[in-house]
Amino acid sequence: MNFTFFAVPVAMALDHEFAGATKCSMCHKKVEQGEQFRIWQESKHAKAFETLGTPAAKEVAAKFGISDPQTSGKCLKCHATAFWFSEEKVSEAIPVEEGVSCESCHGPGKDYMKKSVMQDRETAVAEGLLIPNEQTCRKCHNEESPVFKPFDYNERWGEIKHSVPQ
Repeated sequence: MNFTFFAVPVAMALDHEFAGATKCSMCHKKVEQGEQFRIWQESKHAKAFETLGTPAAKEVAAKFGISDPQTSGKCLKCHATAFWFSEEKVSEAIPVEEGVSCESCHGPGKDYMKKSVMQDRETAVAEGLLIPNEQTCRKCHNEESPVFKPFDYNERWGEIKHSVPQ
């Protein structure tokens, strides 16, 4: 099996600072807001770091000379937001145990997390908010993953979507 990694420039993360899912949850846990935080907590993304501690993950990692997938940047780049798709940790604001959290998909949030900014989508985007799409997901869900399974974006989006109610 050929095992290469999809690269996203780390500089993209460094334009803005990370805040962490706990900060996002302050507004995004409310029923009237859409309970995005609960939806994430119940998702596979929230458990992404934990999966690296399983015997199955350790077996896969061993095939690539990785003794502990929970400490390897080769694995954490897609299993921990703090690595922002790189093999090096780019933020101490987020513990790796947080897994794939809000800012993996929506970008580092310290500059757009204020309510006054988030109330205007254009301003939020200007302050670093990313609106995820299929390419966002394919940063990790691609053939370069050693455990890749065919990825149907529309089907998988249904498992994780967390819209703001209208």
